[in-house]
Amino acid sequence: MADGPTLPEDPFHRRLHHIAPAALTPETAQTPGMRRLAAISGAGVHSSGLWMGQTHVAPATVSADHHHGASETAIYVVSGTPSFVFLDMEGEEPRETRIDARPGDFVFVPPFVPHREENPDPDHEAIVVIARSTQEAIVVNLPGLRWEGPAARGRDGRAG
Repeated sequence: MADGPTLPEDPFHRRLHHIAPAALTPETAQTPGMRRLAAISGAGVHSSGLWMGQTHVAPATVSADHHHGASETAIYVVSGTPSFVFLDMEGEEPRETRIDARPGDFVFVPPFVPHREENPDPDHEAIVVIARSTQEAIVVNLPGLRWEGPAARGRDGRAG
């Protein structure tokens, strides 16, 4: 017996899935300083190429530095004024750069780019919707923003 429902081979007879706010689940990768809730995932709706969820950043909070592996990440700001910080490598010297976002803004995070989310507001939570190009949420927590990805180490994982 299979581990879950078998999808009909005819794509025109599959069902849509409605995920109400109460059905969001914290059973996903987490980063200190943030609370992620999964909405669309392989485990939840049998998605094969997309993960989507909501992230809450408490007032006056800074997340851990992290990246999302080979996944492309799109962020939509629902409420609050979150900031996204990364190490800008374009130029003579790497420099820490921040994007200060507002409700309605979108932010794109390319694969393997170390970053962190911050909520500088001392009184209000920031809420963002995240969509990723992988089935599940990939979160790799890091000790800093310096990139140590596959190109930096070589494809086999050894320093190059």
